Amino acid sequence: MTPTTAPTPIPTATAAPVTAVDCAIAGGGPAGILLGLLLARRGVRVVVLEKHADFLRDFRGDTIHPSTLEVMDDLGLADRLLRIDHHVTTTLQLGVGDRHLTLGDFSRLPSRFRYVAFMPQWDLLEFLSSEAARYPTFELRRSSEVTGLIQEGGVVRGVRYRDAAGVHELRAALVVAADGRRSVLRDAAGLRPVSSSPPMDVLWLRVSRLPSDPDTVFAQLGSGDFVVLLNRGSYWQMGYVIPKGEDARVRAAGLPALRARIAELAPVVAGRVGEIDSWDGVHLLTVEANRLRRWHRPGLLCIGDAAHAMSPVGGVGINLAVQDAVAAANLLAGPLAAGTVTDARLAAVQRRRELPTRIIQAFQGQMQKMVLGPALRGEGGIASVPRIVRMLGRIPLLRDLPVRLIALGVRRSHVDG
Repeated sequence: MTPTTAPTPIPTATAAPVTAVDCAIAGGGPAGILLGLLLARRGVRVVVLEKHADFLRDFRGDTIHPSTLEVMDDLGLADRLLRIDHHVTTTLQLGVGDRHLTLGDFSRLPSRFRYVAFMPQWDLLEFLSSEAARYPTFELRRSSEVTGLIQEGGVVRGVRYRDAAGVHELRAALVVAADGRRSVLRDAAGLRPVSSSPPMDVLWLRVSRLPSDPDTVFAQLGSGDFVVLLNRGSYWQMGYVIPKGEDARVRAAGLPALRARIAELAPVVAGRVGEIDSWDGVHLLTVEANRLRRWHRPGLLCIGDAAHAMSPVGGVGINLAVQDAVAAANLLAGPLAAGTVTDARLAAVQRRRELPTRIIQAFQGQMQKMVLGPALRGEGGIASVPRIVRMLGRIPLLRDLPVRLIALGVRRSHVDG
């Protein structure tokens, strides 16, 4: 697993680490790193704590939608980001038997970026962290695992974290939990998400891709399962989607049965399924969807997956996280610089981002109910696809609506300052 571009080294401080900052961010994912960059460019002293030594983790969200590319453009970074090796798609296709429906056409979007870009997330994160490191008020501490909150009088005053040298305290006017769907800080603050029940889990795997293969993203519905193929240039990233909790059954049936089923669903790669030669290359994603009723406590704000875990439908997770970071920076940079972050300001971030999150999750829920649910219950065939979904393939104006929702989101934010 190797980055497609050489990471730019992050400068290592020679002095003792600072122990107090304006903002401490837990989690070096897209939300955390981008928020750190946006705050630092406004003069806010920020430290991002990332528990891993690097960003090299496979089968993370790799889709960069137009809304995120527009944010990069606001920062003057889009053209440089797109010099990193990536692949684009302008259409989304759904296969049902021997028929194919075009569910999305990004070429009609009202945006400079009329496509979805696929780029390994580690490349995106190395790029953003290198850009953030240009600002003297930004610091990324790798191999630094957040373990809890510092709370005094009901107010969050900082975090505790562990690195190779031991356990430390980092005090901050604001702590941001961007530490994912298993957020340590969210739990420490007593914030509990409300969960929905997506009907599926995903087994991620990969096979090689030939230049003659289709240059698009497509899904093929089966009867009781389906497969999604994502073009990664030299290989296909494949999601084999199964009913919730069926991973043990699939593994018990054995690799030959899995290879045969994938070959049946996706004939384009039938001659290469032998490359799936070990369960070590098959990774389970237990699909979850949830959101917090309250995203904040005095001194603490949750964003990204810590505030709302998204279903993989539409691949929108990164883009929701990016929008959270932009909204948070727009609303909080000034108060942080002035040392006057109030709980009302944190509530304003939630108000800005909660409705878009609810709308996208409702859209994902309807797609799961109308298309994915019937397929996973074994109701295969074109007749199982709702009429409104079939109409998307024939009426461009109808097809534009879900595409705009996926690509641009709702009430998207642009970078202030």
